[in-house]
This record gives sequence, structure tokens and C-alpha cells, in this order.
Amino acid sequence: MQNFHKYLAKTATEDKWGLYVTTVGCSTVKEHQSYPINQDHPLSHTFTWNRGRVLKDYYLVFIIKGSGVLETAHLGAIEINEGDCFVLHTGVWHRYKPFENTGWEEYWVGFNGFYPRKLMKSDFFNKKSPVIHVGLSQELLLIFHALIKTIKSASPGYHQLISGLTLQILAIAYNASVYKEENKEDDFQYISKAKFLLQEKIGEKTSMTLISKKLAVSYSKFRKDFKYITGVSPNQYHLEIRLTKAAELLEASNLSITEIAYQTGFETLFYFSRIFKKKYEMSPKDYRLRYS
Repeated sequence: MQNFHKYLAKTATEDKWGLYVTTVGCSTVKEHQSYPINQDHPLSHTFTWNRGRVLKDYYLVFIIKGSGVLETAHLGAIEINEGDCFVLHTGVWHRYKPFENTGWEEYWVGFNGFYPRKLMKSDFFNKKSPVIHVGLSQELLLIFHALIKTIKSASPGYHQLISGLTLQILAIAYNASVYKEENKEDDFQYISKAKFLLQEKIGEKTSMTLISKKLAVSYSKFRKDFKYITGVSPNQYHLEIRLTKAAELLEASNLSITEIAYQTGFETLFYFSRIFKKKYEMSPKDYRLRYS
């Protein structure tokens, strides 16, 4: 994960829209690293563990790796683990941080507007129970990726696009909080975690044996169950999402084809070009010319 954050100004249009995004970001906090990892934030958002902070906007924080602690004015210290989201309400004192011996990886979005205020007032997200276990949701991860990509592109009207993505995030979190009984793990739930892990390793050559060890199952069971659920093997699935990402970069970035091949985990440009042409029936160069 490459650290990123952006703070956004509100205009009259965003205010009328009803839901506007104030900040989006992601960061990796390593073991024994100080937190927050930098102070390049507005004074209204900076905090230390000792003093905590109070925000004027709502926040949703998604922890995808590691663990830590959250404390609010309405809740004593509670442990946060991978797959947890927590919602921070306006005007509520809070503080949070990763444990020193684990660190964590986090995504966050800050938002406000009359629609979020209505949701919170209607108690869809209770400030006394801010933690929601969504699991290692690939869907949620991809929406955060889309948020960051949209903000970086800054195309006309993107503020409304990211407000829609933020509403999707809230819907997933709410669904997880209401239907937690239905969402309990079953025999194949670990495949969702596997898909999440593969999505996170989109730029790497990945050992499926190591993935199966992380999931505490044998490789043969992992491969069999993964293919039963998705219709393809883990290796083929990983290849497909890497090629999809490469196509997105060819369309929306100025990166060279060599850089795109590297960022999506292909060791050589020749191999990348051959596999890409097999899927899309044209070379990466021709694809960029046609679709960019």
C-alpha cells in the first residue's frame, strides 16, 4: 500500500448535493512506528493519543491488517482488529492507534452533509457502538481504491462521484452491522478473505501455497474450494485481476507500458504483452491507443 491522503474543500454545489467528502486516505503503520505517521494534516485533524481529538465531520476507518485500540467519549477502550470498521461522529471526543507490536494498515473517508446527518440522527450508526466487523471485504477495498483513483484523476464532477462511492461504503458497513448473524463464517467464508489477500497483492508475484498457509488450510483444499466458488483457480483469478488493473492503468494513467507491467507484477514486458494480448486480443500499446 502506498500512503495517500487528500483533504477536499466544500463548495455550495457539494453542500446542496447532500453528501460531500472532506478527506480520503490510506496508510501503512509499521511495528513500533509512531502514530499518526506524519503531521501533514490540517490542525483540525491532527491529534495525539494523550489529548485525542474532536472532529466536525464524520469518519469511517477500515482496518485491513494489524490491530489496535479505539476509545471514545461514549465507549471505553476497545480492541480493533483486521476487518473492523469504526465510525467517528461529529463532536465526539475520540482517540485510536495501532498496537506497537503489530502496526496496522488503514483506509479512511471523512464526510458530511444533510444526508449523513439524517442517517446518524436516525441511528443507523450508533455513536455508542461505533465498531462494525465487515471482514476482509474485497468489495469494500475496491471502493476505497476507486475513491482514491477518482480523487487523483480530479475529472470534472468528481465530487459527486466520490460521494456516491462513500454512500456505498456506508451501505456495506450498515449491512454488516444489521445482518451480522447471517454474515457469520461458513465453510467457504475464507475464500472471501483469499480474494481480498490476492487483491492486496495485485502488484506482486504471489505464492498460493503461502496464501493457503495464511488461511490455515491445505493448498489442495484451498485450490478446490476457490475454484468451486469462483469458477477459476487462485492463480488464474490473480492473473485476471492483474490484467484488469493493467487495462485500467493503460486507460487512465500516463505510466509507460513497462511501468504498468511492473506495477501489476509482471517480471518482463514480453510476458506481460503476450498475456495481455491473449486476453484482450490486442497489444497493450494498441489497447491504450483505442481506449485512452
